[in-house]
Amino acid sequence: MDANNENNQPLVDELYNSLLVGNKQFVSDSLKLDPEYFKKLAAGQSPPVLWIGCADSRVPANQITNMPPGEIFVHRNIANMVIHSDMNMLSVLDYAVNVLKVKHVIVTGHYGCGGVMAAITNQQYGLIDNWLRHIKDVYRLHASKLETITDINERCDKLVEYNVIENVYNLCKTSIVQNAWKSGQPVGVHGWVYSLKTGIITDMKVSTYDNANMQNVFRFK
Repeated sequence: MDANNENNQPLVDELYNSLLVGNKQFVSDSLKLDPEYFKKLAAGQSPPVLWIGCADSRVPANQITNMPPGEIFVHRNIANMVIHSDMNMLSVLDYAVNVLKVKHVIVTGHYGCGGVMAAITNQQYGLIDNWLRHIKDVYRLHASKLETITDINERCDKLVEYNVIENVYNLCKTSIVQNAWKSGQPVGVHGWVYSLKTGIITDMKVSTYDNANMQNVFRFK
């Protein structure tokens, strides 16, 4: 065994074991509040919301909306992207809309997003470059406005907003959402941006409940 690994193992084991200790504390605290807590959770889920968010560990959907477990169905990826060839995201969306019958789908980004910050540069990072290309396409659509912003952090935060808005549009274009609307199923699609500095969520004001404002080429008959 490598000597460095031997030296680091106690620290790694301590962190790992603390997760299991934390789980026991979670169970104990939950049962004190409600002895039937886990029986109720195990009985099934019917969350009214699908959250498509960033994988960033600082943006936990339930905590920042003060919602209990079972209320938000969650999909997370780098920079909260809705990509039409992403079968993982599409599978979650299909299950949420067609099986769970969620009432709202929310694309949630956050200021200071590392994925967006990486996409705003011309550096190579490796495999993730292929994913970041989609964010760069959002930059291209809004380059004339973005490039008037000289402060790089402010430019990044504006791109975060544009990225949420464009991915809300992408979400509306999916056959899953289109067919739900076509059948009369009530599904609202929304875009939010969360601030790590203040804890406040900003509504991007792009909510829609139908395809009435979409370009005709994207509407299903």
